[in-house]
Amino acid sequence: MVSFIPVLAHSDFSFSNLPWAAVRWSDGSIHLATRIGDRVLSLKALRAAGKLASWPELDLETFNRFIDRGPEAWSAVRAELIETYREGSRWEHDSQRALCECDWQDAPAVLPVTIGDYSDFYASRQHATNVGMMFRDPENALLPNWLHLPVGYHGRSSTISVSGTDVVRPNGQRKSPNDPTPVFGPSVKMDFELEVGIILRGGPTDGSWIPVEKAEEYIFGFVLFNDWSARDLQQWEYVPLGPFLGKNFASTMSPWIVSYEALQNSRCAGEAQDSPLPLPYLRQNRGSSHWNIELEVALATPDGQETVLSRSNSSNLYWSFAQQIAHHSINGCIIRSGDLMASGTISGNEPDSLGSMLELSWNGSKPLELHDGSKRTFLEDGDAVVLRGRAQNGGRIGFGECRAALIPAKPWQK
Repeated sequence: MVSFIPVLAHSDFSFSNLPWAAVRWSDGSIHLATRIGDRVLSLKALRAAGKLASWPELDLETFNRFIDRGPEAWSAVRAELIETYREGSRWEHDSQRALCECDWQDAPAVLPVTIGDYSDFYASRQHATNVGMMFRDPENALLPNWLHLPVGYHGRSSTISVSGTDVVRPNGQRKSPNDPTPVFGPSVKMDFELEVGIILRGGPTDGSWIPVEKAEEYIFGFVLFNDWSARDLQQWEYVPLGPFLGKNFASTMSPWIVSYEALQNSRCAGEAQDSPLPLPYLRQNRGSSHWNIELEVALATPDGQETVLSRSNSSNLYWSFAQQIAHHSINGCIIRSGDLMASGTISGNEPDSLGSMLELSWNGSKPLELHDGSKRTFLEDGDAVVLRGRAQNGGRIGFGECRAALIPAKPWQK
């Protein structure tokens, strides 16, 4: 089906997409919204014009209450939007329509959900192997548990920001092998992580869990996610309890949540899991367990010029999102609407498909050359990291940019 709003061929926001976002409207208030091409559509304004009458939650500033309504509600709103904006609809010439739309540049994005909890996984076999080779025994790069369960940790939701928000270089402790004692100061090994995240609907609250075969019913939608990492802080602190200051200072999320429904024609197989076979609560049909989302990460220098550093794909994940949800909840953990789970760095098998500077520069031993001839082992102040992702489903299904610039550390004094 075609919309009466024109959409350029290279646009991330085809009529098949209709993603979810929250934007600052012309009067300064926050509106929940969707997008077709370069036009942002206010769901609140559409309701004021008599559309979407059954969904009062769309008048709020975040999607959390609407997420509670579940998949049937999400699908029904998409169906009504498609009927309203299809070619030939009477709405095209309705006098109220102009009050419901604006150009995307006139509607800056804000976080579309209140993220109560955030968990980060380590679900790419290639990434986990590369890190294990760098920091441990190359012959035993994967720890014994890795092929048996989706390894993850609880992150910090308070420092998740929407695309376009600057990231301050963090301070902390670091200790290189040649340092007799740790030193304190700004991180000197700043890194990005190319990830895909899922926004979730709330789950059981009685100590039961979400079965793997039902887990996708809890996925409201997908986002691009950059879990910024201070590798020198991380390497010194992570034993025995894992990441802390090296991870909790900033994460960047793309502004548009691509709905679960929009990506259903982009399903693909996941890597076989037969050696070892997962325990029964994690077993699923691998034939359509993953998504074919093309991913890209670019580094933009202060002059605005970009160098593409990596191209990967969400199909490179070993552990699927359904398995991550099932494992997260198997002990009775309560998941609430708006919670975020991220995949962890998504790396492929090729040198140009690695999802972090740590891997691309092999912990600083192989500098990367940028468009202007300068070199990077890790990120410098003024660098901006740009994540992009897209799939196909009767049109291009994209996320828009997930962009943030690194700015200098705050000075510290005793």
